Amino acid sequence: MGGIRFGADDLAQLRFAISPLWETVAALRAVADPGGHALHLPWIKRALALPRPALPAGLAVPAPRCPLAEFEEELSALDGPGGEALRAWWEAAVRPHWPRVRAALEADLAHRTRQLAEDGIQEMLTRLHPNLRWTGERLESPELDRGELTLDGGGLTLAPSAFAARCVLLPGRPGTPPCLVYPARAVGLLWERGAAAGDGLARLLGRTRAELLTRTTTPSTTTALAAQTGLTPGAVSQHLAVLRDTGLVTGHRYRREVYYRASELGRSLLAGAA
Repeated sequence: MGGIRFGADDLAQLRFAISPLWETVAALRAVADPGGHALHLPWIKRALALPRPALPAGLAVPAPRCPLAEFEEELSALDGPGGEALRAWWEAAVRPHWPRVRAALEADLAHRTRQLAEDGIQEMLTRLHPNLRWTGERLESPELDRGELTLDGGGLTLAPSAFAARCVLLPGRPGTPPCLVYPARAVGLLWERGAAAGDGLARLLGRTRAELLTRTTTPSTTTALAAQTGLTPGAVSQHLAVLRDTGLVTGHRYRREVYYRASELGRSLLAGAA
C-alpha cells in the first residue's frame, strides 16, 4: 500500500494537467501488452505495423510542468537517452490520433472540475479510481509504490491518461510538484467511429448535424469534432450554433475552450431515433 500525505497548503495547490509525453510512453507500453489494454485494440492493431523503439530500462517520465504542455516542451525536460526514439513513436503512432485522445482527456478534466465544485476535494480524489481511498490526510492505493510521499506544500498535479491501466505517481522536480496519473473516464469510446445517425434523425436535422449530435453524448470541443468528422472547425461551429439555438446541445467553457454536450432534449431525441 502506497500513499500521498497532504497538508492544508497541498490541498489548496491541486491542479490538473495533460501530458502528451506520458501518453506517448504509455501508448508504447500498451502495444507491448495488448491483453492488458483490450479497450485500445482497434488502435493497437494499426500500431503493431509501426516500428517500435526500444526505450532505456527505468525510463522516468517527468511530471508535467504546466496544464497544457506540448510534446516537445515535455521532451526537453527528459533526462537521459530515449528522446529521439520517443519523438519518432509520437510522430508515427500518437500524434495522428492526438486530437481524439486529447478530447477524451479534456472531457475527463471537465467532469472532475464539475465534481470538485459539487462534491469537494476529498470526494473528487477518491473517485479518480476505485482503488484510491482517503484516510485523514492521506490518499492511499495498493497500486502506488509502497511507502509514503509527503508533499511539501507545493501541491499535486492530477493527470488523466487514456493509456494508463492503473494509477502511477510521477516524481516532482524543482519548481514542479509530483503528478498522480490516473486512468481517464470513457476510454472505451475512444476508438469508436460513432453510430451512424438514423435516417429519420438525418432527415430531420441533416446528416451532418445528426452526426455531430451523436458525437456530443460526451463533452467534445469544436477541434475534436472536426478531427473526428473531417469537417473544418468553422463548419462544425456553424452546425453546433444551430444545435445549441434549438436546445439540442449545451456549451460550457473550460479554460480556453468550449465543450459541447447533448442536452436532455438532444439525448431524448437520440434515444428515440435509436
